[in-house]
Amino acid sequence: MSSNIMNFSTTSSSSSLIRVFNPTPNNNHNHKLQKPRSYSSSSFSVTISHHHHHHRQLSLRSSSRSLSHSSTVVKAAVQTEEPLHVMISGAPASGKGTQCHLITNKYGLVHVAAGDLLRAEIETGSENGKRAKEYMEKGQLVPDEIVVMMVKDRLLKPDSAEKGWLLDGYPRSLSQATALKELGFKPDIFILLEVSEDTLVERVVGRRLDPVTGKIYHLKYSPPETKEIADRLTQRFDDTEEKLRLNTHHQNVEAVLSMYKDITIKINGNASQKEVFAQIDGALTTLLEQRKTSSESMVA
Repeated sequence: MSSNIMNFSTTSSSSSLIRVFNPTPNNNHNHKLQKPRSYSSSSFSVTISHHHHHHRQLSLRSSSRSLSHSSTVVKAAVQTEEPLHVMISGAPASGKGTQCHLITNKYGLVHVAAGDLLRAEIETGSENGKRAKEYMEKGQLVPDEIVVMMVKDRLLKPDSAEKGWLLDGYPRSLSQATALKELGFKPDIFILLEVSEDTLVERVVGRRLDPVTGKIYHLKYSPPETKEIADRLTQRFDDTEEKLRLNTHHQNVEAVLSMYKDITIKINGNASQKEVFAQIDGALTTLLEQRKTSSESMVA
């Protein structure tokens, strides 16, 4: 497996208020609360309040200490880490759905899949959903600009902004990737699941759909429980159709990779689900460690 992770973004620090209490009793021992004095810089602020020494929280050893010494206080400032922004791509039957579930469970990212968004928008009758439905009812593909707007709106929601996002199977073309970039959306890492064509064909061709329950079976890996169920199962794709779909997928991925080549990590998807996730988890852990190291070097 070859991997290339570059240009990781660094975290930015946010300023925090640090209070320092210093006792300055007068000669009459009549201790009055003096007006706080505040100092600020581009990275943090310090407020010094004078109070009775029995109630002090932190004392300054020398009133003549210059604010240059306060650089050590910066380390106490609250660090606000940027949430992870992840894109994942994989052919049909590459195991992408399973890995998305594992990633979101561990890292708490918001899972965003364009297909799910499209169905949800149509069901809720949103403006984008109505426009998309018109094309679908005519048997036409939904234009990129409609889907891009759906994705944009979802990524801008508070939960995505706070927790970070995992964009699943999108963008699928260079034009979609370009549109996202122009809207200001750039991933920290692009995960590509690589699975051999023979394995993909075997996985897909062996799939069967139960038209009654909607459950997906696989003749080899997850066979139906009863003969009654087996007799009513339907097949969606044959070998020839699946190879055509894979060819289209590979062409689209190559175009998208040209946009994200510097942050792409290629994962061996022929391995078991556990082993595949271990590869992905390792890449995300490395990314977070690099962010932390970079952040600490900026603060020091």
